[in-house]
Amino acid sequence: MYYKVAGDWLLMFHFNLIAGLNRQGGPRGVTKFDSQNWFMPMAYHKLGRGTLQLRGMFSAEPFTFPPGGSPLLFQTGETYKGQPLIDKQHPHDLFMELSAQYTLPVGERATWFTYFGYPGEPALGPVAFMHRASASENPSATLAHHLEDSTHISFGVVTTGFTYRWFKLEGSVFNGREPDENRYDFDSHKWNSRSARLQFAPNRNWVAQVSYGFLRSPEAQEPAADVRRANASVQYNRSFNRGNWASALVWGRNHVSSSGGTHNLNGYTFESTVNFLDKNYLYTRLELVDKDELLRASDRALLGITDDHPSFRIGAYTFGGVRDIWDTNKVSLAVGSDLTFYSKPAILDPLYGQRPVSWKLFFRIRPGKMDMSMGGMHGGSSSTPPDQQPKH
Repeated sequence: MYYKVAGDWLLMFHFNLIAGLNRQGGPRGVTKFDSQNWFMPMAYHKLGRGTLQLRGMFSAEPFTFPPGGSPLLFQTGETYKGQPLIDKQHPHDLFMELSAQYTLPVGERATWFTYFGYPGEPALGPVAFMHRASASENPSATLAHHLEDSTHISFGVVTTGFTYRWFKLEGSVFNGREPDENRYDFDSHKWNSRSARLQFAPNRNWVAQVSYGFLRSPEAQEPAADVRRANASVQYNRSFNRGNWASALVWGRNHVSSSGGTHNLNGYTFESTVNFLDKNYLYTRLELVDKDELLRASDRALLGITDDHPSFRIGAYTFGGVRDIWDTNKVSLAVGSDLTFYSKPAILDPLYGQRPVSWKLFFRIRPGKMDMSMGGMHGGSSSTPPDQQPKH
């Protein structure tokens, strides 16, 4: 991360760019070249007794993803040309976040903060996958993204809350609708959803959170369906000599209510990344996810399924490695690769094959080696400025 002091402002800039060959296996798999990326400028400024934080986040994925999205076996969520995306990860919007937050100390051990984002991230779920240290080298989205952290781009968010010692309690009102297919503009804002989150960070190494939210009509394909989402996660991050180890365990549940009834979808994610001997990284992600949008009408007819939304428990098991090949204080260039294996019900074999295997070969560019420590509570829409961390 780059830092610069400009008068009374502390300026920061961070980015991550991954590009390479993406091969998804089985009959539904394809091979494409794509790039996952984001760019984040930040600014801090003392304002009265508190601190003002301005943050932007941008992505070129609308330009660097293949039409319809990046191939990702068993992924679902959002649409392209009016049709549900299946086996593809949607690109993130050009404008991922434009936000302002004001943080005010209240005594020695407490702070109050308020946050506005358009777009922004409400107080729901863990840190989004692309910003978790445990997933820092993995180029793929989680299959449980739409059960765990998909609200990280919401067009209209207001959050307020308090921190006290190891605890942070916050609540949000926000737009529950997923971003539309036009990834270059600003969607309409509707304050129709709400959430609350409690975080606990007993030291620099551990952060846990539980959260709950009501999402009004999140999917354009099912405007009458509302979602009640529950989340819990634990993240661990520890630095050691010439390395770092970060892990996360995340659970998310969507309770979907529509005119056709109610049903639950669960997602379980474990991921871990270890950096050793400065330049080397090994990572894994293990997921079990309920998927109810994998089948088109023609697929259901082929398999003899009459239910419009049959749910399947999918497992995805990724193992990968990365090595820095050029690393300075300014920029780091690395190459990496991973393999993903799957488990699924046998009824899906005619569509996916018996044992599909996917792989990626990629390079990664980002700022030179940075401090990967958690530094107490962090992440989400309402991260506390470094100089305003509550005293333990």
